Amino acid sequence: MIGFTLSEEQIALQIRARQFADTQMRPYAAKIDSLPSPHFDRRVVERFAAAGLTQLVVPAEYGGLGVNSLTMAIMCEDLAAACAGMSTILAGSMLAINCLRAGGTLEQKAKYLPLLADKKGKLGALAITETGAGSDLGGISLSAKTTDGGYVLSGSKYYISNAGIADLYIVLATTDPSKKYAGLDLFIVPAGSPGLSTGKIEDKLGLRASQTGELLFNNVRVPAADLVGRPGTGFLATMQALDLSRPAAAVCSIGIARAAYEAALDYTKKRVQFGRPLFSKQAVAFSLADMAVSIDAARLLTWRACDLIDNGEGFTREASMAKLFASETAERVTSQAMHLLGAAGYSRDLPLEKYYRDAKAMTVLEGASEIQRHIIAGEL
Repeated sequence: MIGFTLSEEQIALQIRARQFADTQMRPYAAKIDSLPSPHFDRRVVERFAAAGLTQLVVPAEYGGLGVNSLTMAIMCEDLAAACAGMSTILAGSMLAINCLRAGGTLEQKAKYLPLLADKKGKLGALAITETGAGSDLGGISLSAKTTDGGYVLSGSKYYISNAGIADLYIVLATTDPSKKYAGLDLFIVPAGSPGLSTGKIEDKLGLRASQTGELLFNNVRVPAADLVGRPGTGFLATMQALDLSRPAAAVCSIGIARAAYEAALDYTKKRVQFGRPLFSKQAVAFSLADMAVSIDAARLLTWRACDLIDNGEGFTREASMAKLFASETAERVTSQAMHLLGAAGYSRDLPLEKYYRDAKAMTVLEGASEIQRHIIAGEL
């Protein structure tokens, strides 16, 4: 089982992530968040790439850092605490990487994983959601018709993280709608493929440093070699990738909650009312104590899920537990923190309102809370 003492390597990587977050993310977070739509800043990715963070979960044999899930969680918590929106750019790319790791052939991994480990800042994206299919993948309608030497993709995807900025898309499509899940396949579609274009870019409440938008597929040709894995395995590979991504989503939630908690703790120790710091009031101190307990519990749930992944054990239930608890903790903690700061928390002069907006997204992405409860119940 997991221990509570980090290895020397993990401590060094945690320090590396924290220093990067403090110098290359936090100073720009408020500015990027306030940009008009589309609000993506390419320099964010360039900074990530220069620090080797875009290649975090790419296996070492393909040119990446190849860190395990636990080390990823330790590093990404600090990144998310600095800016969850920027961190979501990385998370979106990790989804594509995890799809290739879970379902790709050796040839596909050798061809595409080095691309996503490129120090020039190449990004991936997983394209699943449609207007009629989000939680229910059986409703996928983007078609993949067989043709000489491959497939032709037609249709559209919505609310795709890294849409329009990714260099490589992993796209879920149906080769036979009558087969539902058994008819689903994943396809590798490089940016710039003829017929692939970007539609509407969303102007979001939170996570504004990341780009979310629509992808349009107008008879996009995909060679047979770029079908991920074997025919009919798209649903399984997607589920495996989402399972792997849920600890990362949990970590992002923990980072947001921790940032909000630390801001509230600092404020209440300095803010004097009725001749004493706010923190001296029992109601305030107890609220902060509850925040600290919830954040630590979310972290330990996430570390357990990561440990199971790293040891090759079953982790579906534990990953959903971590994602559910951490995301709802982030929503609750940011709300409590804003309440403790009063008008100051509601003002854009402090980052707390940004944390509050960012936290809301975490209960929805990578499977909403209701989906996580459904998965957990099924595992019971």
